[in-house]
Amino acid sequence: MAEPHALVRRIDAATPPGRDRAVDALRAVAVLGVVLGHWLVTALVADGGALHGASPLERMPWLTPVSWVFQTLAVFFLVGGHVAAKGYASARARGTGYGRWLAARLARLFRPVAVLLALWTVTAACMLAAGTGLETVRTLLQLVLSPLWFLLVFAGLTALTPLVRRLHPVWPLAVVAAVDLVRFGAGGPAWAGWVNVAAGWLVPYCVGAAWARGAFTSRRSGWALLAGGAAATAALVAWCGYPASMVGVPGAAVSNLSPPTLAAVTFGLAQCGAALLLREPLRRALHRRPAAWAAVALVNLSAMTVFLWHQTALMAVTTTGLLAGSYLPGLHTAPDGLDWLLNRLTWMPAFAMALLLCWWAFRVYERVGPRTPVPG
Repeated sequence: MAEPHALVRRIDAATPPGRDRAVDALRAVAVLGVVLGHWLVTALVADGGALHGASPLERMPWLTPVSWVFQTLAVFFLVGGHVAAKGYASARARGTGYGRWLAARLARLFRPVAVLLALWTVTAACMLAAGTGLETVRTLLQLVLSPLWFLLVFAGLTALTPLVRRLHPVWPLAVVAAVDLVRFGAGGPAWAGWVNVAAGWLVPYCVGAAWARGAFTSRRSGWALLAGGAAATAALVAWCGYPASMVGVPGAAVSNLSPPTLAAVTFGLAQCGAALLLREPLRRALHRRPAAWAAVALVNLSAMTVFLWHQTALMAVTTTGLLAGSYLPGLHTAPDGLDWLLNRLTWMPAFAMALLLCWWAFRVYERVGPRTPVPG
């Protein structure tokens, strides 16, 4: 037991006194929310020797509140905008140019992605050569590649940080509302919604950048975002026909997430308000509890590794389970009832162990600078 205690003390001692530990905690919550959400609402159903994707939200709509808890991307963009704006201002003060600053920011994003793509290219080729069905390979690749859209948007907003760090969130919010009005109110083309992939996530990113320059720091601002965002989302769902689920549901006419709708953005604003209200309690708790801070710091050191490989961990457990010779409940069966959900919960520790193995194998590719126990 001495070694974990020593690690906790080392991490606590290595943390700069002025570091905002709450920011790192919010990032960790956002990443883990996405991971747990995917593990709960992503099912790989074995059918005649093939695997195909399914969602429990399609047959169990009463699970919709799960999407309210675990769809935490807005918090990630909030923290990303805050960190990028502060980092860019600090780089300018040190005389670091934009190109060097941006290269350092993007390196931590894309180096682990390159490793993931290389491994899955080889894996897919080997599976096809071994006679695995094309549908199964396509299903697995879709699960691996689908989270990468988020990184492309995040990288684009990071590159635009010098331009958007003083942009008020109301402007991209107005763009989202106008696009939805064209799509749903005026019968405009569906492709217009893809404008919201940038505009929608720019809203919490701008809130984070404004937070970095001193805005949205009062509790009144946090409550206004939380209450206003929640009320707007409830009104859009109740009276304007938006889905209640904050993630896509197979077979649904409209997805709140692909592309983001006004309801997803107002819901994200409510999440931003909650995050800002939790900032001070989190900061105090993490200063009082070094072990909790050590856990947050370690998650942040490998946030990209956890995000990129969590779906691979799910697939590894699912495909390994096929060796049992029968379809295992909650792992290979259709997500059609409470029994499936209870069985799925029992598989969560196995997914976590597989992710831990992925972390051990691939965390090194996330390090682009000197090794340090404190997240950058």
